Amino acid sequence: MISRGAPKCIVRFERRAGQALPPVNPSQPLCLFENRRGDTGQRLSRLVFLAALTTRALWCADATAPAHFHHLHLNSTDPANAIDFYTRTFDCEKARFAGVMDAVWAQKSWLLFTKVSAAPPSDILSAIWHFGWGAEDMPDAYRKQLAKGTKFGTPITELFPKFWYAYVDGPDKAIIELNTAPHHDFGHLHLVSEDAVTAGEWYQKHFGATWKAGRPPAREKRFIREFQIGPNASLMMDNVNIIIFPIEYARQAMPEWKGRAGFESSKGRVVDHVGFGVDNLEQSLDRLRKEGVTVTDDVKTAAGGRIRHAFIEGPDKIRIELVEGRARRE
Repeated sequence: MISRGAPKCIVRFERRAGQALPPVNPSQPLCLFENRRGDTGQRLSRLVFLAALTTRALWCADATAPAHFHHLHLNSTDPANAIDFYTRTFDCEKARFAGVMDAVWAQKSWLLFTKVSAAPPSDILSAIWHFGWGAEDMPDAYRKQLAKGTKFGTPITELFPKFWYAYVDGPDKAIIELNTAPHHDFGHLHLVSEDAVTAGEWYQKHFGATWKAGRPPAREKRFIREFQIGPNASLMMDNVNIIIFPIEYARQAMPEWKGRAGFESSKGRVVDHVGFGVDNLEQSLDRLRKEGVTVTDDVKTAAGGRIRHAFIEGPDKIRIELVEGRARRE
């Protein structure tokens, strides 16, 4: 994909009678030929068009290949019970991940679980706040959830006209949002950040996430009722909306943030990390290192070599796993 902000590269040359056109070098950032003789302009336009096609429009482009949302990884004292909860409560299904472990398949990505001996910390001290599913008719979905015994930490609330949300009490005290949406799929991951817009730019720069609104967010403060919810960021990675609120919201709304200075790592907490799929793990790690990203765990293999993965640290100490390849259900 060619970045709109990419520089235009102009190569000037003169073509004399009988002289062959200069060779096209795909390693050079050639975007445009400018010929000093107008009589060959049409021929050159065709050349440029064909050259762009054969190099798949990589010239003057951002070299970052978009990553894909791969999984959320949770810690649980009883993974089997957690899997049963998610599959009977939300639109998702039990499946085998890489042929070696039971997991939850949610449309295009996974919920993975690690068994732990003691309850993982669930207070919101890391950058990961919650994750959630959509509901086309939220009041009806809420009534049906109550009828089947689902427990809510926050009951249904109308945030603004025709937009409703509620927080489900999940296994191991995970917070799961159910909110108005045009679908009933696994749909979002909600984060908190010291600088939400800069964090969003980080996901865009390093992993090709796109702004949901099609443009960068404003940096003005915004409030809903008395709570500061902006500046914030909202990005898309495949079908998952990554929403980032400012730390001021946590300090106002979450008791555990009273007097706190900063974030803890998500490692070891109820939502341990988020996973992104990349096409080539070594190339991605090499690029990220050059871009100043901290690689915390180098390449390892699992599932008899079927899974290749590594870990990096994202904004606000969030733990991110990179997995080679896209999420897929076997």
